[in-house]
Amino acid sequence: MRAFADVAVGDAIPEATFSVQRVNLVQYAGASGDANIIHWNERVATAVGLPNVIAHGMLTMAEAGRVVTDWAGDPGAVVDYGVRFSKPVVVADDDTGASLVVSGRVESVDADASTATVVLTAKVGSDVVLQGARAVVRLA
Repeated sequence: MRAFADVAVGDAIPEATFSVQRVNLVQYAGASGDANIIHWNERVATAVGLPNVIAHGMLTMAEAGRVVTDWAGDPGAVVDYGVRFSKPVVVADDDTGASLVVSGRVESVDADASTATVVLTAKVGSDVVLQGARAVVRLA
């Protein structure tokens, strides 16, 4: 687990890239119980105005959260996490899908609580797909 003494405002969180393919959407639907048709049927997704099938918002949020938990060294260290979904992650029906790139930095620290607030940036290409993504992490 990351030590509070080793963290400073402005520290970069290592960037991670996640491949999101249609198979991942099927797996997530099975695990979460969210089988909404816009996550697997292109005809319906485009009929309701989407550019194509889109990833589950909570899947996108979870992948971004992995960047924080990997950095902290303990998933249980995250005491608060929230995002605002700004654009959907469009997942083409090919061998590539979408490439979700997540980076972050330490925005603030609280010595009394031994916590750090991490801000995240999540993009697919030039599109920011999560805004206001922040996690509060309690460190050792």
